[in-house]
Amino acid sequence: MKKQIKQVFLICTIALFISSCSSDDGSIFDTPLPDDTTGDDGADDSDEPEVATIVFNEALPSVNITTASASGEAGTNVTGRVIFTSDATTQRRMYITQNYLGQGEMPFSSFDLVSDDLTKALKADGSIDLDGATKKEIDFSFPLPVPDIDNGEIVYTFWTTTGKGDFRDSTKRLALGAGQITVTVGTGANPAAAIREFNDVKLFAPDVNGNTETFFSLLNETVYKINVGPEFRAFWDFGYYYGASGISADDNASFASTEQYDASFGFDVEGLEPGADEENAATETLNQMFFATSTATDAAAFDAITLSGDIDFTATPDAQKITNLSVGDVIEFVDNYGKKGLIKVTSIQPGFGNADFIEFDVKIQP
Repeated sequence: MKKQIKQVFLICTIALFISSCSSDDGSIFDTPLPDDTTGDDGADDSDEPEVATIVFNEALPSVNITTASASGEAGTNVTGRVIFTSDATTQRRMYITQNYLGQGEMPFSSFDLVSDDLTKALKADGSIDLDGATKKEIDFSFPLPVPDIDNGEIVYTFWTTTGKGDFRDSTKRLALGAGQITVTVGTGANPAAAIREFNDVKLFAPDVNGNTETFFSLLNETVYKINVGPEFRAFWDFGYYYGASGISADDNASFASTEQYDASFGFDVEGLEPGADEENAATETLNQMFFATSTATDAAAFDAITLSGDIDFTATPDAQKITNLSVGDVIEFVDNYGKKGLIKVTSIQPGFGNADFIEFDVKIQP
């Protein structure tokens, strides 16, 4: 499956900056305020390029700057700056998303970086760990790389949270934000939004201990074992099961939302629900997702869909599971965040053994 997370270089830069500046007894306020154009030598630096800066101040909201913009040339960098100052609230994480050419917001992070410096700066879900001095005051600048395009916009969104957040929901445990920096190239006109598409997704029948790749994330096109840990719980959208006994005996090949998975399957899968000692356990939520068999789209019509608007017709179904699936079925869905999409079942190895599976293609709005 193709990856959608772009521009890994930027998160490297951010994380390395924070890691080097964040400590319990250090200060990260080494950059002059946006309106300070006087350098250390007293000279007027007003000819320096203006830095795209967003500001959130919990105690003085009148000074907030929630949006900023910059013009960029293909193949270069522009500078962005983020200043978040909290008062009563403790900022524990920062989340960043990137909307590239209007194709939809994606996590701006990397799960594959191997570095001792980044171990401290990044949480497992890709958010930035605001430890030490940064819990109350954040001030950092970084380069925003401009891709090789003629026209379009790249929008970066920043917010902080009081605990584990959600890349698709900036209001979840929100501390400060969300603010946006928009980088414009050429006319800034984006192309028509294409559908997001991922093929040959394979989910396996569940293991009671969460040891099989049973759940799928529409966010990053990744299959998950439930036992990978609580950091990724907000990523899981739906899971697969094959009815074995009890209430699911007649379900055969089935999908269920993460929220309704245990109830639909009839067995509790270890790790799906938060443990009492987990971060934010008392307020944790699981993703809903709604399914229905499509009466408007067959397999051939599914293959022809290329643009986001092609699936605007999908209504919101009312069931959080769909059962007795067969090869060739096309399923309409609406996810927890209001995105519409379609699933085409391409292969099923029936059974509830850990090697039994379902395979499918997905198209979803960006």
